[in-house]
Amino acid sequence: MPESASGPLTLTQRSSTPPTGAPEPWLRLCLGAAERFRLRGHRRSACGRDLVLQLERGEPLQPGEWLSGAPGDPPVRVEAAAEPLLVVRASDPLDLLRAAYHLGNRHVALEVCAGELRLLEDSVLADLLEQRGLELEHRQAPFLPEAGAYAAAGGHRHIHGPGHDHGPSPADHPTHG
Repeated sequence: MPESASGPLTLTQRSSTPPTGAPEPWLRLCLGAAERFRLRGHRRSACGRDLVLQLERGEPLQPGEWLSGAPGDPPVRVEAAAEPLLVVRASDPLDLLRAAYHLGNRHVALEVCAGELRLLEDSVLADLLEQRGLELEHRQAPFLPEAGAYAAAGGHRHIHGPGHDHGPSPADHPTHG
């Protein structure tokens, strides 16, 4: 029996398409880059509905992915939440490439776009990049970092933000927690 609209909605299934015959309206779940790695626990939909994720360990949630629970429950669409970002540009492409090298050497999660790099806002990294003569723009936008070489091999994933989370995500070690 589906839970009432006021009770928590337990989500156990993932799909690239909405569940067949799912009721409307569907719910939106806006998550930051680091939050998309946590596949279990309480969350809130955009409209405030209490959601409980009980998903199998594995790949992080992707924007556009659909989550569902019991038959008759509304489906939930995953969206990338806006986060404070630094957008890095350079007049010389080689300077931008050097910046990517230095940031990668520090295990900084990056979104690589044509002519620019994006990373979570960080005052220390902003100073470093400005000292290298790069152009910085502060922007509030969804952050979609590259998966990285280790992600495909199941290795550690680092999302650097104000708290500099250097620990592995729960998806990195399925036998823990």
